[in-house]
Amino acid sequence: MAKDFYEILGVAKTASQDEIRKAYYKLAHQHHPHKGGDEAKMKEINEAYGVLGNEEKRKQYDQFGQTFNQAGGQGGYGDFSDFFGGQRGGQGFNFEFNDLGEMFGDLFGGSSNRSRGQSAGRQGKDISADITLSFSEAAFGAEKSVTLNKDAVCQHCQGSKAEPGSKNITCKTCGGSGQIVRNIGFGIGLPSVCPDCQGQGSKAEKECTVCRGQGVEKKTEIINIKIPEGIDNGQTIRVSGKGHGAAKNGQAGDLYLKIKVSSDPRFKRQGFDIHTQTEISFTIAALGGKIEIETLAGKLWLKIPDGTQSGKVFRLKNRGVPILNGRGRGDQLVEVIVKTPTKLNRKQKELLKEFDKE
Repeated sequence: MAKDFYEILGVAKTASQDEIRKAYYKLAHQHHPHKGGDEAKMKEINEAYGVLGNEEKRKQYDQFGQTFNQAGGQGGYGDFSDFFGGQRGGQGFNFEFNDLGEMFGDLFGGSSNRSRGQSAGRQGKDISADITLSFSEAAFGAEKSVTLNKDAVCQHCQGSKAEPGSKNITCKTCGGSGQIVRNIGFGIGLPSVCPDCQGQGSKAEKECTVCRGQGVEKKTEIINIKIPEGIDNGQTIRVSGKGHGAAKNGQAGDLYLKIKVSSDPRFKRQGFDIHTQTEISFTIAALGGKIEIETLAGKLWLKIPDGTQSGKVFRLKNRGVPILNGRGRGDQLVEVIVKTPTKLNRKQKELLKEFDKE
C-alpha cells in the first residue's frame, strides 16, 4: 500500500516547510534508535521527511500522489545512509549540514546550528589559577600580579597559521566543505568539523615555520589584577580575554582566579562581619572601664559597662569588611571573656571572702 508522507509526519498538506521540519525533529527524538526507538519506524519517518522536507520533491509528490517513488524517478528513501547525505544507487537525497547539526545538537546534547566554515577552535581556552590574599587584602582590595604561561597569537603569522606569503588551497580531506561524516554505527554517519582545516574548507599551502601551523605560541605574560574590596575565600574573579589566545582572529579565552584568603589569628570573618574575642579582668567586668581592642582599621577603645558577664557580645557598627560591589561595611562583633584570677595570695583571698560576705 502506498504511504501518505503527510500522515506519517502528522502534518497537514498545507503545512509550511518550517512546520514539517519541526514535526520531523519531534518524531526523530521519539523514534531514533539511539533513543531506544524503532529503526523501521525511523526509516519511514526519514523517507517521508526526505520528500516533504525538499520543496522540489514535495511538489513532485503532491503532483504524482502516493505513487511518487515510481513516477518521480528518485527511489531509495528511508536508508540511514541517505538520511546523512549519502547516496543509494546514485540517486539518494541530501540534507544540509546545518539541519543535521541542529538535529544532533538536540539529540545528543551537542552544540547546534554550526554554520559551514565555522571552526570549532575559534575561541581560546580558559585559564584557571589560584591567587592567595592576606586577610587585609581581601577586606580592603589590592593590586596583584599573576604570571601565566599561556598560548598567545603567533607574531610571525599573526595567528593565520600560514607562512607569510603562502597561499590558501582547498582542503583535500573535506573537499572544501569544512565538514566530514563519521560512521557511528547502525549505518549512521555523524557530521563533524574537518580535523585538517578546522572547518575552514581551506588551509595554508605552507604552514607557519614558527608556530608550525598552530596560529599560537607559548608566551609568559604578567597580568596585573585589581582585587575588589570585600572579596572572600573561595570566590572567583573572571578576567575577560586574558586566557589562551586563539588562531585566525579568534576570541581569547578568559582567566578565572580562585581566591584563597590567609587566616588571621585576630579575626574570624562571617559574611561581611568580623568576630573577635578579648579578655577582661574580673575587676573591669564588675566595675566597668575601657579596654583596647583590635579592629581591621587599627586599635580603638571599647567601653565596658559595670556588671558585664563573660560571653557578652558588643557590636561595633561599620567596623567589618566593606561590602563587595556595594556600599557600607559589615560590623565587628566583640565577645568579652572574663578572666578568672588564679594564684591569689592570702591577702587577695581574704579580700574576696570579705567581698563575698558583703
